[in-house]
Amino acid sequence: MLNKKEQRLRRSRQTRVRIAKQVTARLTVFRSNQHIYANVISDDGAKVLVSASTAEKAVRGEVTNGGSTAAAALIGKRIAEKAKAAGIEKVAFDRAGFAYHGRVKALAEAAREAGLQF
Repeated sequence: MLNKKEQRLRRSRQTRVRIAKQVTARLTVFRSNQHIYANVISDDGAKVLVSASTAEKAVRGEVTNGGSTAAAALIGKRIAEKAKAAGIEKVAFDRAGFAYHGRVKALAEAAREAGLQF
């Protein structure tokens, strides 16, 4: 019997195989109870191109609680701006086995609104 974390990791492996076939940069999301992290990883998976999280010093002043949907939306906007500045327009969204709901959904929608395509 798999525990909750093993189930999530199993789902994420299946997604990464599908994304690898697309040969495009991927926007991956990790959420903990206190923070949310977003990275844009190169198409070969070897390098983190841009990253944003609620643990960053610049963001901690703006948000009181890093585990909220408002904080996730802010990170979505920041990651999109950083990606566009690095010349990345299109990514594949990797939710890392997390349900597309709540903070993950808020981050994704904010990144789309800020001009990132996926």
